[in-house]
Amino acid sequence: MIRAPILAAALCACAFSALAAQGVVVDQGQFSVQLRGRAMGTEDFVIRRAGRGREDAIFANGTVSLRDQEVRPLLRATPPAGEASSYQVTVTGRQAIDIRLARDGRRYVATLRSSVGAEDREFQARAETRVVELGVAHHYHFLRTSRTGRPIPVLEPRSRRLLTLTAGQATDEELRLGPNVVSARRVEFTSDGDDHRIVWYDRQGRVLRVEVPASGYVAERTDLVG
Repeated sequence: MIRAPILAAALCACAFSALAAQGVVVDQGQFSVQLRGRAMGTEDFVIRRAGRGREDAIFANGTVSLRDQEVRPLLRATPPAGEASSYQVTVTGRQAIDIRLARDGRRYVATLRSSVGAEDREFQARAETRVVELGVAHHYHFLRTSRTGRPIPVLEPRSRRLLTLTAGQATDEELRLGPNVVSARRVEFTSDGDDHRIVWYDRQGRVLRVEVPASGYVAERTDLVG
């Protein structure tokens, strides 16, 4: 039951990657990554929209290069909002793992492979589910149109978590990026626990900065600094 969708996802992986390299660029850039005030590395990414009709999709891929780990996520999402349809991520170095995930009706099915072996998992596919991977800042692009007070199902594959985030009231403020001060829209996403995130977007909906206070994670755009 679980293997069939994963096998289908594996068979179309080449086409998935090819489409992800085409289309119109929605956003592209780089973040610096800090953890508890220490510089840890960078994140390079590109988000494209490609395909027509039923094949119309948003592809987000990138490379998070840290001191002892490299994370390579590739997400396919449904426009315009960005509900997750399939996802894969490869982590090398510390906590190495390979994950392949695909939607199958009312569930997401995933195969996770690491040094301890293979593991099959299922996650409920609720309406409007987004993939926002652990330590991947550009995935917050898919939360940019969230309505104030509306719960958003979020799947975090590497931590095996399905959680709900709720967007607070957006506020306008000035954000410093390097030597520049830019106008930004600040949105705080809260959960039932203390797992909340703060995201700053510009007028084009580009992610400028992400903070996860509980872990001390901070990602900040560097390509927009003049």
